[in-house]
Amino acid sequence: MTAASVALLGPQSNKLFNRSRAVFPGGTTRATVERDPTPRYILKGDGAYLVDADGQRFLDLNNNFTTLIHGHGFLPVLDSVARLLRDGTCFSNPTAHEINLAELLVDRIPAVEQIRFVNTGTEAVMFAIKAARAFTGRPGIAKIEGAYHGSYDWAEADLGGTPATWGSLDAPIAVPAYEGTPTSVANEVVVLRFNDAEGARRRIAAAADCLACILLDPMPSSVGLIPSDPDFIAAIIETARQHGILVICDEVLNLRQGYRGASARYGIEPDLITAGKIIGGGFPIGAIGGSRRVMSVFDGSAGRAKVPQSGTFSANPISMVAGRASMEALTEAAFARLEEMGNRLRTALAAAISRHQADYVISGAASLFRIHPRRTLPRDYREAYPSTDQANTLKAISRFFRNEGILLHAGTSASLSTAMADAEIDKIADVFERFLVTSPTFNP
Repeated sequence: MTAASVALLGPQSNKLFNRSRAVFPGGTTRATVERDPTPRYILKGDGAYLVDADGQRFLDLNNNFTTLIHGHGFLPVLDSVARLLRDGTCFSNPTAHEINLAELLVDRIPAVEQIRFVNTGTEAVMFAIKAARAFTGRPGIAKIEGAYHGSYDWAEADLGGTPATWGSLDAPIAVPAYEGTPTSVANEVVVLRFNDAEGARRRIAAAADCLACILLDPMPSSVGLIPSDPDFIAAIIETARQHGILVICDEVLNLRQGYRGASARYGIEPDLITAGKIIGGGFPIGAIGGSRRVMSVFDGSAGRAKVPQSGTFSANPISMVAGRASMEALTEAAFARLEEMGNRLRTALAAAISRHQADYVISGAASLFRIHPRRTLPRDYREAYPSTDQANTLKAISRFFRNEGILLHAGTSASLSTAMADAEIDKIADVFERFLVTSPTFNP
């Protein structure tokens, strides 16, 4: 297989896309599906690799948006699901499988004393916000500018902001994410600039009487996969405690940062945590966890719960057994190995940049990394927002990697999996160095 052959979509992907356009608006069922110029359809996954509909093999750096921390076809998950299938896939009654996964998560994540399962990360954030509203009696939320928290109206306010819409540095604007959203949604969302400690204190305090919660992602992907400044975290936690506002740590993506999750890694003690992705072993899942005191709003044993959360497929046995198998395999040693691979790769990418005196910088932590076409790390969403030239450079990186048999998201955010080894790390670093050699110097 040559680089040139990988660069082109084969006839099968093109045929499938032609069929899909007749039945799906725009030809896909997810806005996140990349098309360059049309989508690449996948036939199967195998460990760290994907095979497309035309038989071409790629190293997968997306892992379904960080979900597949063990890569594709992880045998413990496949075996556990295969054993279960003949017993039934979903019931209106509970099963022991949901208790098994819940016990593992409660035992592992310090801030979680009790938990509820839903079907997606979006639902997890939505019900966490509802829980905070029910607990505090307040409607509003605060969130970090540009951070992605799923598709709940309030959680996605300001998502995809641009220089034309995001407002002043001192007063970022919460712009509804799509046309037709009630204007009242934006009025109930306070936007905080990432790593602006004093601004966070001021804006939270000014709106404290109406704020139920603060959505906090310790390393937001859409803000550049850069770490939270400890002073910024402290400002949020202290101001929230002072005013009786709950802190929700969104770890749907970043739970993969360590054995006990991102909150524990960064010393955050939230009231609620949202999880998803890796805890489902490749099947749909979401979870809301926290202290017994706050989680009591879901308790309907003595009458109608303050938040009567339900869902036809919530805690379905397939997701529960797959998630348990996946999480059991994520031992402290497994996380240490992922961390070592991530550190080695980020170091290798940075060394290549230094050797070629190129205008790039690398961010990320644990098993996550991102390539930025700029000389210094961005400090917030506004700095991470790519110019036209930067966006074109990101696409060029993604295309170069694809032509070399590696699928890298067009935003150049990527995740590693336990299915990878030294050979894959070396390949990623080598391809990036060859990109720097063959591409014109970028002038940010």
